[in-house]
Amino acid sequence: MSAPTQLLFPLIRKSDLGRICSTACYCHRKHLCCSPHLIQSPWRYTPPKKNLAACCHPKDSFSHFNQVRRCVTTPQRFYLTPPQVNSILKANEYNFKVPEFDGKNVSSILGFDSNQLPANAPIEDRRSAATCLQTRGMLLGVFDGHAGCACAQAVSERLFYYIAVSLLPHETLLEIENAVESGRALLPILQWHKHPNDYFSKEASKLYFSSLRTYWQELIDLNTNETTDVKEALINAFKRLDNDLSLEAQVGDPNSFLNYWVLRVAFSGATACVAHIDGVDLHVANTGDSRALLGVQEDDGSWTAVSLSNDHNAQNENEIERVKSEHPRNEEKSIVKQDRLLGLLMPFRAFGDVKFKWSIDLQKRVVESGPDQLNDNEYTKFIPPNYHSPPYLTAEPEVIHHRLRPQDKFLVLATDGLWETMHRQDVVRIVGEYLTGVHHQQPIAVGGYKVTLGQMQGLLMERRARISSVFEDQNAATHLIRHAVGNNEFGVVDHERLSKMLSLPEELARMYRDDITIIVVQFNSHVIGAYQNQE
Repeated sequence: MSAPTQLLFPLIRKSDLGRICSTACYCHRKHLCCSPHLIQSPWRYTPPKKNLAACCHPKDSFSHFNQVRRCVTTPQRFYLTPPQVNSILKANEYNFKVPEFDGKNVSSILGFDSNQLPANAPIEDRRSAATCLQTRGMLLGVFDGHAGCACAQAVSERLFYYIAVSLLPHETLLEIENAVESGRALLPILQWHKHPNDYFSKEASKLYFSSLRTYWQELIDLNTNETTDVKEALINAFKRLDNDLSLEAQVGDPNSFLNYWVLRVAFSGATACVAHIDGVDLHVANTGDSRALLGVQEDDGSWTAVSLSNDHNAQNENEIERVKSEHPRNEEKSIVKQDRLLGLLMPFRAFGDVKFKWSIDLQKRVVESGPDQLNDNEYTKFIPPNYHSPPYLTAEPEVIHHRLRPQDKFLVLATDGLWETMHRQDVVRIVGEYLTGVHHQQPIAVGGYKVTLGQMQGLLMERRARISSVFEDQNAATHLIRHAVGNNEFGVVDHERLSKMLSLPEELARMYRDDITIIVVQFNSHVIGAYQNQE
């Protein structure tokens, strides 16, 4: 591998790549094959050998149902101890503190905490965080895969490079290209902040570098000499990466492993929610149904949640109208069915998912000329119903800009596994109280339940214990996951419930919850206030 490639794409051992997607992947409930009425018999991904998982095989449904039935009828005979629970919850946690200069933090970011809790096996979510080295700012993102983990993996590795390149001035792009052309070493454009379990694909790095280089060469040729607009850069980066994922799958690769990998990436899908923070300028680019939420502390110390993203699904009327407006009127009734795109896909924007973007002829040609694992797969050969005027799906993000204020204390980026279990106001309150150590006690709500005095006393005792145990967690994302999984109907973490949920076997876990990935970014109010005073 050339030196420039090494500098841009960190390496992993060959044996590690198999751990990315080496075992059977469950389809995400975002596909119809995992919809509620089929949840007892989800189609599985089955690996062709030991490395990569193939797509859904309906023939596995009956045997999987029997496995589930056996698990359901087997009584749970044990609970995890608190140390065992903590070990599971903290296995993937990561935190980063922005370094100080001369004893001062001059950044608007104090640092961030992140964590993941899998439900799928392997987990289909991914996360990324990096500091832009050739421009200013920090990038953070969560990626929610469906129909496998391949697309989320590729996007988590590549998207930030496309964004960083889109933000570079023309002179810097020329310097990078000249260095690559002459074989000289070049400075990396990103400093990654990664947990050891967050991988990079060594086998695909040369291909990724080649596509990225083609992109910056085209930017050099454009040479507009205009100041880079962050919103435009984010949109261009999302769209260009998705286009490259599609093109790489169409062209193929002489390396059989890589050829199958790029096809798996293209036929699976991923949503993305990315934040770019530079001083007091916060941009959130969202494609799909992950969310960005701002935690604002009011003058009385209470917490308010401010949404910085919109879901791109059937719950968003504007999104339904957008999709319908892009196709002939005679398709108006068939585009969105059962709250899904063409009756199949829940998010209306996503990377990959070429089954909703390519023409039927192109899909057939690529599948027929592809490897046997792809050609023998029922999912890849399946054409969505009422498929007349593709593309039906886009990766173009919706970008929201927010100018940070001193009362803006933190940002939560999370995949929909969190939002399916917790209301946004509860998320902000829990994180805010964790970060400040100040708990605003609300009257205990019993939600219509008949509660005896003894039960009420038990709830009050649990709340007291919860306050005293807050400092068990050294990571805000971990603390939030603990509540998301362990909260009972009264909003209190119940250790027995938490233990049961974390003890579920792989065959059952996905029926109760989705993968959860969270990044909590803490802001530096003093620096933000100084920015405000200078204006």
